[in-house]
Amino acid sequence: MDSKTQRFLAIVDRHKRLIYKIVNAYCKDRTLHQDLVQEIILQLWLSFDRYDHQFKYSTWIYRIALNTAISFYRKGVVERKYSAALLPQYENIIAGKADYEQNPNLKLLHQFIQELKEIDKALILLYLEEMSHKEISAVVGISPTNVGTRLSRIKKILQKKFKSSPK
Repeated sequence: MDSKTQRFLAIVDRHKRLIYKIVNAYCKDRTLHQDLVQEIILQLWLSFDRYDHQFKYSTWIYRIALNTAISFYRKGVVERKYSAALLPQYENIIAGKADYEQNPNLKLLHQFIQELKEIDKALILLYLEEMSHKEISAVVGISPTNVGTRLSRIKKILQKKFKSSPK
């Protein structure tokens, strides 16, 4: 394996949790998770040579993963151009149960996040990853001020949903 491939595999392995979070948030059908993971990893590989070192790897991965997930979602999962089996190195990304499945409040939060608009879903996922407004703005392409405003609205929506949900 060449050094570029090894570097790429190491980066993806270090950030596999964020890939899983995006897949889980955007792909409601668990049978399609593997397809979306595969598509995200493919898009990461195709853009690896164009990685801009002024950004963190996590920011770069989030941007590509979110764009890929949104595109995947919009297409309604039409026929895939690539049908190769998922590389064994990435199988552990989709193998385990997500943290939210263990905790009822997290499960409810996940459900509410899935009901949000695509951009709001991306914003709250990045916020929950403790990214700064500046980092989030770099990923989604809106101003840091707009990020703050939208996050404030999203939090109010989520609070309202929690208050009105049956206990």
